[in-house]
Amino acid sequence: MGLFFLALSIISCRNTSTQQVTLEIDKAKQQAIVNKYLIDSAQQYSYYSKEWQKYIDMGLKEDSTIAYLWQQKAMPLFKQGKYELGMKYLDKAVLYDKDNYLNYRGFIKCIFAKTYREAIVDFEEAISRHGDSHVMDHSYRFYIALSLLQLNEFEKAEAILKEVVDKMLQERGEEWVHHLELFYYGISQYEQGKYEAAVITFDRALKRYEQFSDVKYYKAISMAHLGKLEDATALLEEARVNREKGYTINEDNVIYERYPYQIRFDKNSLFQ
Repeated sequence: MGLFFLALSIISCRNTSTQQVTLEIDKAKQQAIVNKYLIDSAQQYSYYSKEWQKYIDMGLKEDSTIAYLWQQKAMPLFKQGKYELGMKYLDKAVLYDKDNYLNYRGFIKCIFAKTYREAIVDFEEAISRHGDSHVMDHSYRFYIALSLLQLNEFEKAEAILKEVVDKMLQERGEEWVHHLELFYYGISQYEQGKYEAAVITFDRALKRYEQFSDVKYYKAISMAHLGKLEDATALLEEARVNREKGYTINEDNVIYERYPYQIRFDKNSLFQ
């Protein structure tokens, strides 16, 4: 243990995920271990393979404090839907390098494990440590709002998403506002019965991504609530055609997980 760091202090809390570890490490030696067991060995195989886990375990046997190896051990498990097992290893990454992996764990809890209150806790701590930065292309506050949507706390979600959208609008202009953030902003309004406002927000999203089937679906339902049944029916058909062609939420991890409010498609039908 003393080979790779000089000092180790652990402050124990209720569980591993809230422990704090302070390390002084030999980064060159740790990188050599990563090169040997991850880059030159594990990465020669699929990350779903037994070899992937075997070589990472060998690296961790040499130095169990390398956070990156714990994250790489956890990552394929989340993509296989093995959330509880993966989280055990990801907690280790956070334990040894909270600055780099707390936000990632918040993302995993929000999009993969769907433990939304825990995701909010992680992102709030990340904000307190480093401000409202970004992970996987979106701000920490965006993921807090997304978690609140999934907890049916729609008014709180709307307030945060409005701030996220308005901040980008003021700093960079409308063309820089992300279509996914507008989608969920519209959803927060839709869920509160603010159908006219939702339609306006959904239209902003469609200007950024005009084939966005999920936006068209919820816009159509909002229009139906407003009594515009003919237009709503036509828009639902557009949504069906767009979804059939693969136009949906286009985040990288959508191949592993269905995102909140993402429309399902089965043969010729759209459904929630």
